[in-house]
Amino acid sequence: MTAPSKLKSRASRSKKRLEIRHAARRDVPNIIAMMKRAYTNLPALTPGNLLGQITAFPEGQFVAEYEGQIVGYAATFRIDEATAFAPHSWAEITGGGHASRHDASGAWLYGMEVCVDPDWRGLRIGQRLYEARKRLAEELELKGVVFGGRLPGLSRRIREFKSAESYLEAVKSGKVRDQVASFQMGNGFEPIGLLEDYLPSDKESLGYAAHMVWRNPYVDQDTSAPKNAIHPKSWVRVATVQFQQRAVTSFEEFISNIEYFVDVVSDYKSDFVVFPELFTMQLLALEKGRLGPVEAIEALTKRTNPLVDALREMALSYNINIIGGSHPTRVSNGDIRNVAYVFLRDGSVHAQEKIHPTPNERNWWNIKGGEKIQAIDTDCGPIGVLVCYDTQFPELARRLVDEGAKLLFVPFCTDNRQGYLRVRYCAQARAIENQCYVIMSGNVGNLPGVENMDVQYAQSCILTPCDFPFARDGVAAETTENVETIAVADLDLSDIGWARREGTVRNLRDRRFDLYRLVWRDEAKSSK
Repeated sequence: MTAPSKLKSRASRSKKRLEIRHAARRDVPNIIAMMKRAYTNLPALTPGNLLGQITAFPEGQFVAEYEGQIVGYAATFRIDEATAFAPHSWAEITGGGHASRHDASGAWLYGMEVCVDPDWRGLRIGQRLYEARKRLAEELELKGVVFGGRLPGLSRRIREFKSAESYLEAVKSGKVRDQVASFQMGNGFEPIGLLEDYLPSDKESLGYAAHMVWRNPYVDQDTSAPKNAIHPKSWVRVATVQFQQRAVTSFEEFISNIEYFVDVVSDYKSDFVVFPELFTMQLLALEKGRLGPVEAIEALTKRTNPLVDALREMALSYNINIIGGSHPTRVSNGDIRNVAYVFLRDGSVHAQEKIHPTPNERNWWNIKGGEKIQAIDTDCGPIGVLVCYDTQFPELARRLVDEGAKLLFVPFCTDNRQGYLRVRYCAQARAIENQCYVIMSGNVGNLPGVENMDVQYAQSCILTPCDFPFARDGVAAETTENVETIAVADLDLSDIGWARREGTVRNLRDRRFDLYRLVWRDEAKSSK
């Protein structure tokens, strides 16, 4: 038995290999864990940063994987020549680390991050990641790669050389070896100057970076026209249901009402359908007697599991992604939260809690706010969900868009035109300022005998940015107000890319990252 055992051991060892591949969204937790091991004196990137990078330019994000473990990461995006060679900071050129300055027609590849697990530095992982960048630049026929490189030896030798410029000159001439800059020069990158205040948190480099360049030898630097990396038109069909509140006699009748609309929009080959906020309130008609507000919400929480099971099965059966409005749900700490469930056609279920309960929700129903918002992966790309009042807080939409969402779904519940217009105007603003699509779905009708849900007002709609490829007034489709019906629209996701890159205004790219940025509590904690 000894010989076969040894053979098996040798065979197992022979299968161990190092692979450089494109990063996927599923890799994000492992990349973050690796970065925290590598950066003991610098803040690591956040999950939101990585999600934004991978979504903006999936071809440009690389991981090094050894024996199934992430041991290295390199992030890149495309940028125009003028921006790449002008003075800049890391936060400014990378869009706060989200790669939101990515320009699909840019002639240069910008390297925003290379990180290697300190336990695996003997495998020349950094060199392999730099080579992957070069290969990508060659494949896309770009002019080359440019980035700001750290100078970790500067703080130790600043007294000797008096200035960062003198230190960099000594490194260039080979008189001094810098751990990072010398390595990058050994991999074919040339320092062309210094970037001041590039990364202020980098105390070892005193905030400076070497402006590094590698020029693609296969491209004429004077006349090259880079390959257009813009993807062909990418259509998504979305439907919004303007749902009438009515008394039902059984849970099965309620589910049948939902299924009717899912069946209709599925026949239209829709990719998504969205229902309104708190559309399950009509289930209170099944309760005996009139309940007070707190008792009513408590009764609804008991319907969560059968509701989730039914809509999960519906999404699978009808091959459609369902944004299931929202439903009061008791969470693990005992709080009741207003939760939007997202049922994907692969059978998976996601939950997005409403972050900002309205004063009425807090006072009448004791609903608490959620603590986390993030983009949800679908077969049509990442999406975001903002439940009604959440649209009135611009930071939430910006986070979702930075994580790659081009579609934002807004289930809402308003009782009069004033309330509706608050949500509508804010949703349109979110579409404009984030250059994305926003799909709204509201309740109509009335529920006599249900506290705080007496009457409803809605005009559901599908909103677009306001620029040339889109609808004239920024409305792709809308329903007649206060009538139970649906609205359907085809949305071209490539138009979003065009608007962000070449639009009349370019809100995402033109943000002043040198003046302000958005930092979330969970991101601040994860970077420590």
